[in-house]
Amino acid sequence: MEQFRIRPAIGEDARVLADMLVEAANWNPVRSRSRMTVLDDHAVARYVVGWRRPGDFGCVAEDARGVPVGACWARLFPANAPGRGFVAAGVPELTLGVYPQWRARGAGRALLREIGGVAAARGHARLSLSVQRGNFAHGLYVSEGFVTVTSRDDADTMVRTVR
Repeated sequence: MEQFRIRPAIGEDARVLADMLVEAANWNPVRSRSRMTVLDDHAVARYVVGWRRPGDFGCVAEDARGVPVGACWARLFPANAPGRGFVAAGVPELTLGVYPQWRARGAGRALLREIGGVAAARGHARLSLSVQRGNFAHGLYVSEGFVTVTSRDDADTMVRTVR
């Protein structure tokens, strides 16, 4: 199996994060949308627009050649403009995206573990996310300690304590 490395996400990674946001949005190939359609949706695009604003943090997985294969990042949203996985002001909401050929190879798990360490080092006690039911990533999140705190329509909001 080809190896990957994890590095911190920097300001110049906005395009990589947008690519991974599109991958995350298109987890179900039956309901796949174009990059433009995904990024034209304000409710989705707000997870990357203006990257890297104060409070943003993340990490990128790269293959042996330095080509990005996945990314995980977190953003703070205010209570008056919450994200889909909002639980409270001050709790970063994360997004995880991995190219299909790299799924089930450990990159997503490594990214989740790294983002948890970064969150803890920044003084955050919890991380949150929103995941649609049926998304194979749901099982990954559960295995990494995320628990469902609310459900709506076809998605769950999940939270994990970081150490």
